[in-house]
Amino acid sequence: MALMKYKASLLLLLFVCFNAVAQPAFTSSDKAVEKAFNWAKEQALHYRGGATDPVGPWYESALPPRSAFCMRDVSHQCIGAEVLGLSRENINMFNLFAGNISQSKDWCSYWEINKWNKPAPDDYRNDKEFWYNLPANFDVLNASWRMYLWTGNRHYIDAPAFVNFQQRSVNEYINSWVLAADSLLKRPAHPNAPVPYNESDSFHRCRGLPSYSEGVQNLKTGVDLVAALYRGMITYSDILTLKGKTKEAAVYAKKAQKYLDRLEADWWSDKDNQYYTYHSNTGQFGKDEGETFLLWFDALKDSARAGKTLDRVTAARINVENMSYYPFLFYKFGRWEKARDYILLLSDPSTARREYPEVSYGIVEGVVQGLMGISPDARTQTLSTIYKTDASGNAAISDVPLLNTNISLDHLSGQQSAIKNTGGRSFKWKAMFYGSFKHANVNGKAMAAKAGKDLQNKAVSFVETTVNPNQKVNIKVY
Repeated sequence: MALMKYKASLLLLLFVCFNAVAQPAFTSSDKAVEKAFNWAKEQALHYRGGATDPVGPWYESALPPRSAFCMRDVSHQCIGAEVLGLSRENINMFNLFAGNISQSKDWCSYWEINKWNKPAPDDYRNDKEFWYNLPANFDVLNASWRMYLWTGNRHYIDAPAFVNFQQRSVNEYINSWVLAADSLLKRPAHPNAPVPYNESDSFHRCRGLPSYSEGVQNLKTGVDLVAALYRGMITYSDILTLKGKTKEAAVYAKKAQKYLDRLEADWWSDKDNQYYTYHSNTGQFGKDEGETFLLWFDALKDSARAGKTLDRVTAARINVENMSYYPFLFYKFGRWEKARDYILLLSDPSTARREYPEVSYGIVEGVVQGLMGISPDARTQTLSTIYKTDASGNAAISDVPLLNTNISLDHLSGQQSAIKNTGGRSFKWKAMFYGSFKHANVNGKAMAAKAGKDLQNKAVSFVETTVNPNQKVNIKVY
């Protein structure tokens, strides 16, 4: 069965055409990280789909022999792909995921789509018999929001297929799969199983697998699904807020809080000082993989518990799919040296399965969003940057597409950064630096530096200034 194919509007086509950019180049005094980035860039671009493939623009984001892209993998790889200039690919793949949600599949989409523009047969037989991991809808919903924040392209949140996907995911999907906050420990194991049901058929047993952890038997709910539900609700609230629907946004913010309340009340083990990762159909909590997604969905608001989770993730021996999230996550949560360690480990030729597509895209994301601290926010047309390293030295990256423009960023030291706007749209640059500084020099002009904190409550100093097209700005704090 062929998939529904969405043609881009003229506006969308113009957005893509005018945002075609050169490939980014990364240089650093840390030559090991520079080498890792260069390998990752080449490897990631190797997975770009063929120009004449029936599915349209795409990149590999599943097990490579399948020539396909999967909802979880794309949700993770999309920022790295955007950095590498794969805008057309991202738009097309997200369109397909959003556009193929359907009532006949109980408001699932297709878990995996192949280059022949069909649901991958490894995961799909028909609308009643298929493999599907329930966190996927909320992962894609959040990823489409992050794509908007990064690119400034409102197609990701305003196009009819995306609006329908959002609304169905936070309403009918939750009802159909019994995912209300107070139902997660009581829900049936297979609420939409085919009839007659065959336990030995994975397309029956895993039609609505309540976790990304696929090796746990007798599973009722995974902790990653709780985190995904929270992130889905808060993301939809953010989208509604942007659209001025503040009353409706507040409803979904309250729903998000209910999932957080249940996470902290039901899933934390005081005895073991960690979160359980699954709840079984026999009513027992257990521990397996899954903690990575508590961090990925940013669901941990208790700093002590978050720290314990980071410690456990750091010590765990786990597959490359999970490890591919670590460069970004460890930079985000303040474990900079550990993030660097994972960049080098994942790019090492001796690392098993380093060719899995997520690995190279995860390294690109880790360097750009993590080490370089590049964080655009289309809501305010603001680009925040901060150099995340404990070492002396420098790092620079050129030709990064974001906010409907293109930038090159040079961290000359921990106290000095320069940026050039090589695209066609102005943005506000929030240049941040670790430490407490009172003064700044902005292109030779003295300015006052402002004080702030990062996510780990570390002191930062920052300066905000507008950067126009073809303008270069150099800021040093002292």
